Amino acid sequence: MHIEAFKLAEELSLPVMVCMDGFILTHAYERVDIPTQEQVDAFLPPYAPRQVLDPAHPVSIGAMVGPEAFMEVRYLAHAKQMQALDLIPKMAKEFQAVFGRTIGGLIHTYRAEDAETMVIAMGSVLGTIKDVIDEMRDAGNKIGVLGITSFRPFPLAEVANALRHCKRFVVLEKSLAVGIGGIVATDVRMAVTGMGLKGYTVIAGLGGRAITKKSLHALFTKATRGELEPVTFLDLDWQVVNKQLERERKHRRSGPVAENILRDLGVVAAKIV
Repeated sequence: MHIEAFKLAEELSLPVMVCMDGFILTHAYERVDIPTQEQVDAFLPPYAPRQVLDPAHPVSIGAMVGPEAFMEVRYLAHAKQMQALDLIPKMAKEFQAVFGRTIGGLIHTYRAEDAETMVIAMGSVLGTIKDVIDEMRDAGNKIGVLGITSFRPFPLAEVANALRHCKRFVVLEKSLAVGIGGIVATDVRMAVTGMGLKGYTVIAGLGGRAITKKSLHALFTKATRGELEPVTFLDLDWQVVNKQLERERKHRRSGPVAENILRDLGVVAAKIV
């Protein structure tokens, strides 16, 4: 995806971020199949930028744009994102032709053809989810997966098309928008506006907490039965949470939340001497 990111950035003159799971993928290793330099050169030809930083001719570049042009600058950034919706699938096909492997394009699905329940996620957790889906399929459950590869621009039409035959969806995400719930889930709900689907948001794996097959089995079984709450926090320790809430009810100034919880758990926080 980094190779494709360079091509996309050069084509649109736009910054591109390739994101990965911190403390999961960043602290793990596995064998990889590295493409040849010839393959990379065939897909990503030399690039001559129009603007360069030249020490021999120093300039000062300011980021300030006043009200007379700020709206137009922001709109053009949005317009380029919309162009990326068309470019990413095309580049994915080019990539597959050169390298003989796929990078997913905007989205990818798994065992979704007749799925009544669709699980939506991003990143490394998709591997664990697919294993659980295989086991649930073997047990007769009609459940599938939608993996989102492009978060921005968000592929509204592609997501809506992938969910058009299901009855409900579960968005499993490793990020929390405090005060509302899920970030990805909000975008998914925008995509399926008017489709009459029941949607659930599940927050999981915050801070690198493990997302286990056992927990996912129980979660997805509840979803297929329509028993989930609109927003669920997977494997949340309610005993710890309720103890802190009770502490705050009794004492107006109960101290730092994180420190209190670590003490309750018997965890000694590291100290800087």
